[in-house]
Amino acid sequence: MSTRKYRAPHPQASFLVREIAQDFKTDLRFQSSALMALQEASEANLVGLFEDTNLCAFHAKRLTRMPKDIELARRIFGERA
Repeated sequence: MSTRKYRAPHPQASFLVREIAQDFKTDLRFQSSALMALQEASEANLVGLFEDTNLCAFHAKRLTRMPKDIELARRIFGERA
């Protein structure tokens, strides 16, 4: 969970959600709490992915994270590229 507490969704996150949603249906409206939930979930997902990526890099005895570490982490932990 994020340690930052926003009172309102971050403007870039809101813009991104609205832009993606327009591909499916125009004139959609979002509650602030829905945007916050999407932002929190996406942040948690990215943090988890980076933690798994670090584990893959450390396992390979490297300190540098590489795209192949992200790909491996996604494959191991259930996502398909």
